[in-house]
Amino acid sequence: MALGNFELGLDTFGDVTLDANGDPKSAAQVIRDVVEQAVLADKLGLDYFGVGEHHRDDFAVSAPDMVLSAIAAKTERIRLGSAVTVLSSDDPIRVFQRFSTLDAVSSGRAEVTLGRGSFTESFPLFGFDMADYEELFEEKLELFAELLKQQPVNWSGNTRPAVTNQMVYPHTESGTLKSWVAVGGSPQSVVRAAHYGMPLMLAIIGGEPLQFAPFAELYHRALKEFGQPEQPIGVHSPGHIAETDQQAQDELWPHYAAMHSRIGRDRGWPPLTRAEYDVTAGPRGALMVGSPETVAKKITAVAKALGLSRFDLKFSHGTLPHEAMMKSIELYATEVAPRVRANLKKG
Repeated sequence: MALGNFELGLDTFGDVTLDANGDPKSAAQVIRDVVEQAVLADKLGLDYFGVGEHHRDDFAVSAPDMVLSAIAAKTERIRLGSAVTVLSSDDPIRVFQRFSTLDAVSSGRAEVTLGRGSFTESFPLFGFDMADYEELFEEKLELFAELLKQQPVNWSGNTRPAVTNQMVYPHTESGTLKSWVAVGGSPQSVVRAAHYGMPLMLAIIGGEPLQFAPFAELYHRALKEFGQPEQPIGVHSPGHIAETDQQAQDELWPHYAAMHSRIGRDRGWPPLTRAEYDVTAGPRGALMVGSPETVAKKITAVAKALGLSRFDLKFSHGTLPHEAMMKSIELYATEVAPRVRANLKKG
């Protein structure tokens, strides 16, 4: 278990929120709000700030690396990365170049989290066939792993033109770019991350987090079988923090339910009931919602059970107001993080 240098981070998808009149904010204002949220996270000493990529009208951020560069210019310490970069519908060389550039702008604070994407809008937008979903990610991750060596690249496949003995610039100053592989519920993806010796980021957005323990065990076994060194495991989970459990749950509920229904219409989900929400927000559920003490206990339990190195709270939820998110960030940094670190030190 790699709990010694435990990190606590934040993730946002740049959800389009509402203004004081109840009208949707412009994407431009939401992006400026995201920068403000990251600046607060840096000021309060959190370890990581991740920005997601979407291509829909209910999320403002389609180019996370651009937003992260703006954040880099206004922050000093916090590490910056994606949550996630949809590698399947992007070009691995350009992804590497953008994040190595972010690494330069931020003085070595860049990370990238690579995923297949649970939203599929980027595939038709950029001319990719969903029938190639698996092959696109497999091949592009293979190429990206070669790029991380920062040596002349030789690669060929079916999903993009071959690369023959070519260098890709800019290189990072440190010679490395921390690159996570995001996994939702696929053992194959866990093994793939281990094959390339990349850190594993588990996206736990429903059910019981402790059910993911077999994934952590599979990852450690696969690393050994592939002759790879131990790598960190992180978790990305949604949540919201307020002064009391009831306040947090009531603040989040209408926005979380509306978001669930909106996405569910595309995916055939039934509407979320308050009883189902309360179970997910309960002691064993994936939703980290409640008072600082409650949320700290839940994060501690998950960190111990899965042997985590980092926990990222996905703090944006549909139309949840910017002001409520800012307060949640403040409580997460000043009250949850110290409790979690103290709990983990106790063993």
